[in-house]
Amino acid sequence: MLKNNRKRTRIAPPIPPDETTYSTREVSKIARVSLRQLQWWDEQHLVSPRHQGHRRVYRAEEVLEVALIAELRRKGFSLQKLRRVIRYLQRDMGRRLADLLRGDSEVHLLTDGKSLYLEDSANRVIDILKNARQPMFLVCVTDQVRRLTPPPKKGVRSESAPVSLRRSRAV
Repeated sequence: MLKNNRKRTRIAPPIPPDETTYSTREVSKIARVSLRQLQWWDEQHLVSPRHQGHRRVYRAEEVLEVALIAELRRKGFSLQKLRRVIRYLQRDMGRRLADLLRGDSEVHLLTDGKSLYLEDSANRVIDILKNARQPMFLVCVTDQVRRLTPPPKKGVRSESAPVSLRRSRAV
C-alpha cells in the first residue's frame, strides 16, 4: 500500500496589508528558539503560519503562541500537552489579545499539565497557586506580548562634543 506523503498545508485567508507580520528570523529571536524548531512546529501543525512562497509569515497571535510554547517546552512540556495549551489559547486568547497588545491588562497562564488557567487578576493567580495540589507552572503572557513590540530606537549621538587634542611627543 502506498502512503500519501504530501504535506498538508493550512488554507487561510491572506493577511491584510495593514496587519503587522513577523518573519521567521524575527520570531526566532523573540521566542528564543531555532529556525529549525519553528519549521518542525509548522510540520507538526502545532503553530502553522501563513506561507508566502517558501517564506513563513507570522501574525502577532501566532508569535505569541510560539513564545508561550517555547517557554513551556523549556519547562519540559510534551508535544501532546502543548497541543492542549494551544487549543485552549486559540479558544480563549482571541478575545483578550487586543487588550494585551494595547497594554490594558496583565495576563498569566497557569498550568499543572492537566488544568489550564488564563487569569488577569493577581489575587486569583495567588489563590490558584495556594490551592494547587501539585506544582504549577506560571507564564506571564503579558511579558511575552511586550517582547513583540520592538524597543524604542536610540537617537543618533551628536558629534558636537569636543574632540580631544592629541599630544605630540618630542623625539
